[in-house]
Amino acid sequence: MRALRSRFADLIALFVLVAAGLLALAAVAANGGRYSLRLDLLCQFAPILAGAGAATALVGLVLPRWSRKPAVVLGLLTLVASGLLIAPELTRRSGPTAPADAPYQLKIIQFNALRTNENIDGIVDWLVAQDPDIVTVEEARHDLRDALVARTGWHVAGAAGDLMIFSRAPRIRMVRPDLGPANPLHWVNATYPSASGPYEVVAVHLDWPLGPSQGRQWADLAGLIRQLQTQRMVLTGDFNATPWSFVMRRGEQGLPLARRDRALATFPAKRNRDEPIDAPFALLPIDHVFAGPGWATVKVERAASGLGSDHFPLIMTLAPAAQR
Repeated sequence: MRALRSRFADLIALFVLVAAGLLALAAVAANGGRYSLRLDLLCQFAPILAGAGAATALVGLVLPRWSRKPAVVLGLLTLVASGLLIAPELTRRSGPTAPADAPYQLKIIQFNALRTNENIDGIVDWLVAQDPDIVTVEEARHDLRDALVARTGWHVAGAAGDLMIFSRAPRIRMVRPDLGPANPLHWVNATYPSASGPYEVVAVHLDWPLGPSQGRQWADLAGLIRQLQTQRMVLTGDFNATPWSFVMRRGEQGLPLARRDRALATFPAKRNRDEPIDAPFALLPIDHVFAGPGWATVKVERAASGLGSDHFPLIMTLAPAAQR
């Protein structure tokens, strides 16, 4: 019986070592994402790899002696390689901040509502209760648009499409820069009034990072932003990219705006407790909020529920930045 248990323990150890080797390979290869779009896909899952690496190192401590050291080393290698991708997000600057009682605050909600989402009444109830100044919605259904406008009287930019900006105040203007006939960027923008002066809102929805199209969209977004007033700009959207991916790092470096969220996972949200297979918690920060240097961040938070969507809404509160 002892020999059988030893044989079984050795099989478990072998399985752990193979898995640890694959995880370490993936984490190390992900750092090559700065050179390869295919490898950059691995970067999107850096926290998952880091967690798996830490778990592997801990499990390695109780494996048979012959496998203990290699399992711990591979686990730590996975953790370190993944940590190199995550660390810049945790240490970067995210723009000026303002206290909770700062005057002339602006409240913006960013939300991918999911085009198949039937929870229209729930979304409308939640948005009304939040009392925001601006709501940007990707995958916006027209029945959601109609229900929200009927309930609130809010104004809509982009009402004919599925990417919309809702506002309590009517827009001042909508200046649509020409990006050329072949640009792949999906966007809407408008200029709005506030007690502290006008500000520009831009909402975008980028493709999945499965090829070169997202890189082109980031370049087009930079070109769009340069043609608008950026000092008091607010940029929001479903970017379909995590901050530890190189495609997003390169893209946001080209923007004269500061991203105000930090490692705030918004996808996937649990949609329905009755579904047999559903994500227990969000893993990927792919919805983001940016603001120009004229805005200071009061707070950025994630809503408690996805409201039937597979994305959590983000709630950003800004105040005019102190003049230096």
